[in-house]
Amino acid sequence: MTAAPGPLTIGVLALQGAYDAHARTLTALGATPRLVRVPQELQDLDGLIMPGGESTTMLKFLDRSGFFDVLQTYVKSTPTFGTCAGAILLATNVEGPAQRSLGALDITVERNAYGRQIDSTILTAETTLPGGPLEMVFIRAPRIRLTGPGVETLATRDGYPTLVRSGHIMAATFHPELSHDSRVHQLFLSLVRNHHAAAAH
Repeated sequence: MTAAPGPLTIGVLALQGAYDAHARTLTALGATPRLVRVPQELQDLDGLIMPGGESTTMLKFLDRSGFFDVLQTYVKSTPTFGTCAGAILLATNVEGPAQRSLGALDITVERNAYGRQIDSTILTAETTLPGGPLEMVFIRAPRIRLTGPGVETLATRDGYPTLVRSGHIMAATFHPELSHDSRVHQLFLSLVRNHHAAAAH
């Protein structure tokens, strides 16, 4: 059961970062992407993706026109998927150095934990997702150092979670939009449908 007849409409926060790649993946999977640059564009979405980029720069954009406060309320009730910088923004605790966040996902994230841009890497590893090993593209990736009791780990790197889920929220420290493997986005779309189906009952 979908949230509404027809394809899901998924917002992609388009303040900075690889939002176009997310939009292309969503389109390929039959969803309708909508780029979100102002708070009003959050209306009538089935879910939201917060892409990678630079989390401090995103915070500066969000501080304009009260977007941060609107988004903080929004993600508490609407399915949201944060990748890389988006995962940092969703976290309850941010280290290395500390910075403000939305506090929506019970994880502690260490920024730039794997070093600079030159330390970016592509790994292929087994995960809990069906379909075999998953390609994970890391670019100046954060590290999820701690997860709360309600957070499920779906993939790891060096023993640290790289893909997590808790209720209606997902986060990845890698960039699934830069991979030809669309299973992570498929998982999020399933989460969105299940959330809205449950809310309808």
